[in-house]
Amino acid sequence: MRLTKYAHSCLRVEHDGGVLVVDPGVFGDAAEALDGADAVLITHEHPDHLDLEALRLQLDRQPFPIHGPASLGEPLGDAADVLRPVDVGESFTAAGVAVRAYGGRHAVIHPDIPVIDNLGYLINDVVYHPGDSLVVPDETPVDTLFAPIHAPWSKFSQVVDFIRAVAPRRTYALHDALLNDNGLDMLDRQYAALSGTEYQRLEPGSRVDV
Repeated sequence: MRLTKYAHSCLRVEHDGGVLVVDPGVFGDAAEALDGADAVLITHEHPDHLDLEALRLQLDRQPFPIHGPASLGEPLGDAADVLRPVDVGESFTAAGVAVRAYGGRHAVIHPDIPVIDNLGYLINDVVYHPGDSLVVPDETPVDTLFAPIHAPWSKFSQVVDFIRAVAPRRTYALHDALLNDNGLDMLDRQYAALSGTEYQRLEPGSRVDV
């Protein structure tokens, strides 16, 4: 299984001829990530995880199913007919890849901001993408974790504890587009020192085999 890490929270998964894309958002090259996609996983509706324009353009070229919370129906609008609603704990297949959904709710940003639906996805029993949450999957440890290293809804100590609880063999940085070079360098050093795992931040477009 080959993974391509795009900017922020977007992953492209290629496995046995199928292409599965996770969270093609507006901070990265969603159009490139979506090229040739057989299915898409969306964790939640925020634009940094869901580039509606890029998604609709690719659907016009080649229709594919979108898997995610039922609440995506409203933001998807006329593209909602391709939505395959996913429930917490559900196991399903997308682009020929086994997926299991976890969590259910986005992390709290502030009590005055409504909490929306969010699903984390365990992909092929190997890779875990939590979206905007720090929900630990039942199947721990997982091999490869993509951890959201920076967000308005988290702090460093919480993310370190999350990585330790998942206890992966290796961790790659996720959700990092709001950081400048100073912040990235500092957090990379701290996560590498404290997470208890093989930690690395991949540049957009980097590929790894899992």
